[in-house]
Amino acid sequence: MSDAIRGTAHGDSPVPLSVLDLVTVGSGRTASEALATSVEISRLAERRGYHRHWVAEHHSMPGVASSSPAVILAHLAAHTRRIRLGSGGVMLPNHAPLVIAEQFGTLEAFAPGRVDLGLGRAPGTDGATAAALRRTQTLGEGADDFPQQLAELTRFLDDDFPEGHRYSRIHAVPGPVQGPKGRPPIWLLGSSGFSARLAGALGLPFAFAHHFSAQNTLPALDLYRDSFRPSEVLDAPYALIGVSALAHDDPKEARRQVLTGALSMLRLRTGRPGLIPTPEEAEAYAFSAAEEDFVSGWLSNVVHGTADEVRTGLDDLRRRTGADELMITANAHGGDVRLRSYELIADAYGLPDAGVPAE
Repeated sequence: MSDAIRGTAHGDSPVPLSVLDLVTVGSGRTASEALATSVEISRLAERRGYHRHWVAEHHSMPGVASSSPAVILAHLAAHTRRIRLGSGGVMLPNHAPLVIAEQFGTLEAFAPGRVDLGLGRAPGTDGATAAALRRTQTLGEGADDFPQQLAELTRFLDDDFPEGHRYSRIHAVPGPVQGPKGRPPIWLLGSSGFSARLAGALGLPFAFAHHFSAQNTLPALDLYRDSFRPSEVLDAPYALIGVSALAHDDPKEARRQVLTGALSMLRLRTGRPGLIPTPEEAEAYAFSAAEEDFVSGWLSNVVHGTADEVRTGLDDLRRRTGADELMITANAHGGDVRLRSYELIADAYGLPDAGVPAE
């Protein structure tokens, strides 16, 4: 399965480049438009040699339309042929493991050999929403049980509960019980050390959320590599990092565009989530001194500027972290800006243009 995990670099890029998509909804736009943009991004990414296109699970956030990764991935699978598609990630504590096994077994049947199952242990939302999703009275329930949930999910995917187990006669379908053998590779996602250590101990690939937890990137990657034990799926560590990056023909406009994402994050962190503001809204916003500090800190970890400047920033980040793969997320108000950014970054790395993929 390691061949399904390890990507292939193209052009002048020293590592594979991939896409992380939050299916963002801008002010004045609709969820339908955001989802249509995701299809365009996936087709562009496939055409230009990006390795994966992942979508993230978030809930109760007006500016994000990716609450149902499996549904979105099924739609993307129908519009692409080669690019790997996956979750970045599914928040396992929100779901029964059997449900996830069946959803991703279905995706694997739709797109054999090109589906990734990325898993997180956070809820992807606030505590009250997490309780509504899980129908429990304990807001924190789930995260501490992640290793057990992961083990159960893996057994459903492999159809190998031991004889006498209460689930031994239950089969996740589509799945191995129907043949042939084979399932999506599991990735663990994280923004701290817990999943890094677990991924290492289990010999699984690890994806770290550098784009919103940059201060923890190096410690988590070190912990993952130090904890790594070879497994049936990997003989050596494989670490991917999510990076917020936006390229534009005009560096001043790049700065103007990424400010929209910074303001959106500020509002989210202060309990005021909403649609992604326009550049004009972001420019007109009266930031307090404390808010200015937050935005400055946030933007210091967003690689932005011309295509060449973005490539320089991404290359520097890869050298500092030793990441095996970079997964780029472009946070801006307009879909056209994000599409252009992925095209410019592909150009900067000399990724080949394979032409327009067939439907």
